[in-house]
This record gives sequence, C-alpha cells and structure tokens, in this order.
Amino acid sequence: MSLLWSCDTIVGREAYSVQRINALPFESKKGRKITRMNDKKPGFTSIDEYIATFPESTQAILQAVRAVIKAAAPDAKEKISYQMPTFDLKGNLVHFAAFKNHIGFYPVPSGIEAFKEELSVYENAKGSVQFPIDQPMPMDLITRIVKFRVEENLKKAAEKSSGKKPKS
Repeated sequence: MSLLWSCDTIVGREAYSVQRINALPFESKKGRKITRMNDKKPGFTSIDEYIATFPESTQAILQAVRAVIKAAAPDAKEKISYQMPTFDLKGNLVHFAAFKNHIGFYPVPSGIEAFKEELSVYENAKGSVQFPIDQPMPMDLITRIVKFRVEENLKKAAEKSSGKKPKS
C-alpha cells in the first residue's frame, strides 16, 4: 500500500482533486498500472494542513484566496469537504483547491452563472472555474462571487426556516 499526495492519471481520465489517499496499485488487463482508492482514506483535517502540502509559492496564493473569502464571508466556517478547503455558511459556500497549473474555485453553478461574462476569460464549467497559477488571482471577482453566494445561502436558509419553498 502506498500513500499518494497528488492527482494521478487513472486509465486516461484525470482525477479532479488533489488528495492524500491510501492506494492499492494493480495492473489492468492491458498492462497499465492503475491505482484504486482504499475505502479508508485519511483526509485532511484542516485548511492549514491542506495548504502546507504545497510549495511556498502556491501556499502564498492559497492563503491569499483564503483571506479574501474570509473577508467577504466573515461568518462562514472553514472545513474540508471533498478533500478541498471549503467555507460553509448555512450550507457549502465555496470550495477552492490547488493544482499544478491553476487554482480551482468552486462557487456552485449559480455562482458561475451570475458572473459568466467576467469568468468567460477563464476555463470554466458548470460549477467551477480555473484561475491560472502563473497569473494574478482576480481577488475582486472572487470577493464578489463569495458575497453573491453568501446572499444566496442566507436567502435560501431564511426561506427554508419560514416554510416557503426557495425559487429555482
């Protein structure tokens, strides 16, 4: 059994998060080495622990992104979810993660949709955006997305507690 610290390409498909896992290597029928995740994977227990696994230059970027999110959502709680740093305020607010060439930012699909024009210059998908690691992070944009998500989560929580169904 080996301990992995980074994404591996597994049979031609790239994993989507950096994670520390216990893995059992084996070979496929075609002779390719494959790593299967063990059910008992020891995950990160804090954002500090997650950030500490990266080179200093990446750590500085992650700490800056973290600080911007904290400033935009001071009541949000930090946690690890999906083996990524996550901020929670009446539900998941945003996730972020570091990769070799980018910082992944995950504000759920509504966060991407609300800022789709500004995010169009970055690689993005339904609920994620990739900010190139070799370019300045768009901290103002991250701030606005987080504030949007705060309002969205608080509104949904208020509607839920009052018995109203949230509008989709």
